[in-house]
Amino acid sequence: MDKLLAILNELHEDVDFTAETALIDDGILDSLDIVSIVTEVYSEFDVRIPPEEIVPENFNSAQALWELISRLDEA
Repeated sequence: MDKLLAILNELHEDVDFTAETALIDDGILDSLDIVSIVTEVYSEFDVRIPPEEIVPENFNSAQALWELISRLDEA
């Protein structure tokens, strides 16, 4: 989870990713951020996020994103 938080903090240093639960809904992350996250997740964790998993509920919080990475890593 620390690596994921580091990735997110590189995008937006001013956001508390441990507490925020509406990253997409509140417009904190935009489409370019999502592309960066997907790329970095593959680079850091060797986990590909398929297009059908790129939905707001998977990116609204660091915890949701971490659960997605964990689920895909087990598959």
